Amino acid sequence: QVQLEESGGGSVQAGGSLSLSCVASGDIGSSACMGWFRQAPGKARDGVAGVFVSFGDTYYADSVRGRFTISQDKAKNMVYLEMNSLTPEDTGMYYCAAVRLCESDTILSPRTYTYWGQGSQVTVSS
Repeated sequence: QVQLEESGGGSVQAGGSLSLSCVASGDIGSSACMGWFRQAPGKARDGVAGVFVSFGDTYYADSVRGRFTISQDKAKNMVYLEMNSLTPEDTGMYYCAAVRLCESDTILSPRTYTYWGQGSQVTVSS
């Protein structure tokens, strides 16, 4: 069983920066993917960024590419999301997720993932 625990997030004005961290307990395996997803009130959960744990290849949603950076520390079983140039449209609950096996064409799909964190709120005011 894998458990994910997130930290970070908070409130910031537009143009500001925030960061999120996620630590995974349990063995997610060498072919795993980890991702960050967000969900605004009344909207579906969308993929923001994903990473192949073994190779470090990263993927981003078009809406955040160039502003957000996903990174990992494999020794600590941690994944991070650095968020810059935030806009009110980035507001939502952000979730960390993990899956033991994934493919690049589905790495940003919520349905790919098995394990989920509890969520961390990010609020960007104009």
